[in-house]
Amino acid sequence: MGSESSDEEGGENVHGPTSFNELAEDCISHIITFTSPHDACVAASVSKTFESAVHSDSVWEKFLPPEYSSLVPQSQASLSKKELYFTLCDDPLLIEDGKKSIWLEKTSGKKCIMLSPKEMWITWVSSPQYFWQWISIPEARFEEVPELLNVCWFEVRGRISTRYLSPRTRYSVYIVFKTKNGCPGLGDVPVEVEVGLVGQESSQRFIYFVGPSDRRKERERKDVMKPDKREDGWMEAELGEFFNEASCDEISATVLENKSPHWKRGLIIQGFEFRPAKSP
Repeated sequence: MGSESSDEEGGENVHGPTSFNELAEDCISHIITFTSPHDACVAASVSKTFESAVHSDSVWEKFLPPEYSSLVPQSQASLSKKELYFTLCDDPLLIEDGKKSIWLEKTSGKKCIMLSPKEMWITWVSSPQYFWQWISIPEARFEEVPELLNVCWFEVRGRISTRYLSPRTRYSVYIVFKTKNGCPGLGDVPVEVEVGLVGQESSQRFIYFVGPSDRRKERERKDVMKPDKREDGWMEAELGEFFNEASCDEISATVLENKSPHWKRGLIIQGFEFRPAKSP
């Protein structure tokens, strides 16, 4: 693979391969497994040899989560590993009797999870049904989601084991929701939220579900995070971040509003979403 030449003093210089393409294709594939899905796609444009190496099942199996075979429906078992990877990126799957939704972040292959409301503890869902109702809407991932009808004290809590998430990864947590008629009594009120490892100190901040209509009031509360609209038509508000060091802890997320005396309604919750944090 290398070549030798002599310098003017009679010594020998040993050189490596004249081209990276001279490596065996399976060797290139093995090297690419130490990169990321994004880097692999970039590498495929280098040459025909690289393109062939990148398409190898051995590359994309490395990017898939270890338990991928239990996630993929039997009807998709014949797909290549690359096809399976992008299927898990583009089409979130329901797991555990439809109580969780899982998919992969396309550029990194990191796992993303959404907890359904039926996996969360919600004060007003334990109340009589004239305070809330379960509804089915086509754009929701889960069979039913709760709609807030009328309540004074509002609290939502959720927990998830870090084994569901990718280790050594910083995650952001979001509440994913829709509002009706401006979410009266709640939409323009700063809502306290917390995220952290169970048993340890949690990060705290405030969010809006809609935002204040009074401009003067808005200037007074620049510390309150506003929601963002998602590509799927839902809204999301970031609750906080945490670093998933291992896979043996539990993460807790809480959304609480118990200070405003006004009755609250018009909130539809799809779930809590855990996905890799954006790079600064």
